[in-house]
Amino acid sequence: MPPKGKPEFHAEWLRDEPCDATTTCLGKPGVWCQLLPGDGEHEIRGSLSHSWLKRLAWYFESIHVHSFLEQVTRSRTFSHSRPSEGPVTTAYELRCRECGKAYGLQPLSICDECFSPLEVVFDLEYARTRFTRDAISQGPLNMWRYRALLPVADSYEPQTPAGLTPLVKAPRLASRIGARNLYIKNDAVCMPTLSFKDRVVAVALANAQAFGFDTVGCSSTGNLANAVAAQAARLGLKTFILVPADLEPAKILNTQVYGATLVRVEGNYDHVNRLCSQIADRYHWGFVNVNLRPYYAEGSKTVGYEIAEQLGWRLPDNIVCPMAGGSLITKIRKAFSELIALGLVEDEPVRFFGAQATGCSPISVAVKNGTDVIEPQRPNTIARSLAIGNPADGPYASRAIRASGGWAEDVSDVEIVSAIQELAETEGIFTETAGGVTTAVTARLYAHGRIQPDELTVTCITGNGLKTTDCLQGAYEQHRAIRPRLTDFENFVEEHNAASQGFTLAQESYVR
Repeated sequence: MPPKGKPEFHAEWLRDEPCDATTTCLGKPGVWCQLLPGDGEHEIRGSLSHSWLKRLAWYFESIHVHSFLEQVTRSRTFSHSRPSEGPVTTAYELRCRECGKAYGLQPLSICDECFSPLEVVFDLEYARTRFTRDAISQGPLNMWRYRALLPVADSYEPQTPAGLTPLVKAPRLASRIGARNLYIKNDAVCMPTLSFKDRVVAVALANAQAFGFDTVGCSSTGNLANAVAAQAARLGLKTFILVPADLEPAKILNTQVYGATLVRVEGNYDHVNRLCSQIADRYHWGFVNVNLRPYYAEGSKTVGYEIAEQLGWRLPDNIVCPMAGGSLITKIRKAFSELIALGLVEDEPVRFFGAQATGCSPISVAVKNGTDVIEPQRPNTIARSLAIGNPADGPYASRAIRASGGWAEDVSDVEIVSAIQELAETEGIFTETAGGVTTAVTARLYAHGRIQPDELTVTCITGNGLKTTDCLQGAYEQHRAIRPRLTDFENFVEEHNAASQGFTLAQESYVR
């Protein structure tokens, strides 16, 4: 029972499913718990529309979560300490995205006042003399050239290079889909594990070290698992990775090869998320998408910084971005806002377009309905890395898209596979299913006139196709082997040309 003067804690405020007797939820065995939704690779949060959130926030205050966090001093002001004065530069701090409460620097992701997400906020005046075009150009050839606006100490020595991926013009894809000024931001080649998650993990683990964690982990649909395992190995951190049991085999292998302890969990992603939140609390480990999430999310800003720099310090007209939890699109927008505030780019409007799979499209539906309210969905799509049915940053993503004058679309699994093939055949970029979603949505936006052909548009490819080869199983015919003779090869070419011509005629007949 809660202490006198506090509201009674009722199960009906929460989930209609009790924890099993062997687990501890909210610090009490057998207490019912709310399974809260995920970010881009899952995080625990609440919706402000629920009346019981403040009660739940009070309940968290009464348990041992805060006994661990109280070690860290909270500050409501920025303190510009130099590296010689201490290990942490506090020109940034955590603040609640809704009520604005400040939390200083600590491993925490949820506001204890209103149960809303926390976010890193920078003192841009302090950054003004340090985050300049000249300083950036003299920095390393990776994401750490932007470290002055990343949540790390001035004295931090990066050991996990990632980022500065190619921004390439895509003329052949453009001609297929009716565009004339299309670029691809290709994070399918981001080091070290070939997805944009390498960026966010680099920042998260820098903070894990700063907070003294010797063990790190995450819940993941694959890309985040790969990135955490690889970079933790490089930093000498112990690692526990929790994934749904039905994850793609390639992503499981790409996690285990780095020596991480992989835990396959029966159930869906939400079950994995809940377990990770309990583990982070019980063991005092650094989970990149739970207690380290505000720092982790800041790594996505480097995608926006790079796009602006690679375009000659200007902003595009349009950004097309895949959405899982919705964090990436909001952080690119934040990056552009910071660049404008610091005078590095002209203040020009950028429209943001979100891409989802039809089998899991809660943010797309919200945008189409003109609302920030996210209606959770049960994921059913081959694009597993985007399959977040109740996205943490969904309301913020919907708000950002609509405020910019953009739009959101979703595409079927058949369209996803076709787009993977088309991107590979036209531009030589092999993307995973999330990139298929983005490519297919980009094509639809042009077809529907939401993006005009001459507008400078950047579409974001966030992961490598080698991670999801199972989606192409059976898509290509394996021809019989020929003998090592010229006549056999000539016969093969004739058969191939005849088959190709027949396929073209069939397509033309279908179109007519």
